Amino acid sequence: MWFKNLKVFRLNPSWKITAAELNEQLQKQAFEEGVFSSNPLNMGWTAIFPETGSLVHAIEQNYLINLRVEKKLLPASVINQFTKAKALEVEEQQGYKVGRKQMRELKEAVADTLRPRAFSIYRDTRAWFDLKNHWLIVDAGASSKSDEIIGMLAKILDPLPIKSFITETSPSVAMSAWLKNDQAPADFSIDQDTELKSLGDDRASVRYARHNPDPEDLAKQLTTGKVCTRLALTWQDRISFVLNDALDIRKLQALEIIEQNRDLSSIDDIERFDTDMALMFGEVNGLLNALTDALDGEKKEA
Repeated sequence: MWFKNLKVFRLNPSWKITAAELNEQLQKQAFEEGVFSSNPLNMGWTAIFPETGSLVHAIEQNYLINLRVEKKLLPASVINQFTKAKALEVEEQQGYKVGRKQMRELKEAVADTLRPRAFSIYRDTRAWFDLKNHWLIVDAGASSKSDEIIGMLAKILDPLPIKSFITETSPSVAMSAWLKNDQAPADFSIDQDTELKSLGDDRASVRYARHNPDPEDLAKQLTTGKVCTRLALTWQDRISFVLNDALDIRKLQALEIIEQNRDLSSIDDIERFDTDMALMFGEVNGLLNALTDALDGEKKEA
């Protein structure tokens, strides 16, 4: 149930909204199956638990929302096949060969005709508003997915109370120093997943997966212009994760010390979910605060 990947944003501390008010805004973009315009993706908000009737699942000052994306499976080969057949019909009717512009228009028309008959695939992306600690966190490993969330919210929240989360020291500079000194910051330990990349035009990279790099080899890589862009870490023996140079947290996992105190025995699915999420809220907030300190604090606005 925990988020697996964290794309972290800051909320404006002065921004206030109730769960009911946010739900009202999200209802303007509620997901409707099979509704496509010129966009090949159909997007809209769905409820975490449909039986609650709300698009916002509130746990105190934490609001969970879910964006559903529907995409039609329409292979290019199928579109091309139907387009060629249609082009032959048009050529017979008009008496001359179809030009590039006309062929492009035919292809778009064919795709629009075929799309309603194509199979749909669905993808859900969850996001978490923490109004107490002023975080917006998207459970996404790719920037494109978090961009979808932010783009949808930008259409209904005016002004948009969201900004990038940036620290004084960049993750790549800090991670390179931790590796060079063979010492993680307080409350953290370095694990067995490291990636180094060159800053040069070649963008050469070296990755050490599931084993600790040889200290001499590591020192050589760092002194020849490479920086650390990905590093596996553990925080307080409670959470393991991978930090990258964009300040994204990947492969988030609660460790045994948390699992031992994780009580999910409730029969009610919603209550079980709320218990697990409340635990995640507290642990992730602690992790983000510690990570911010390790990166010399949050960057101050000019």
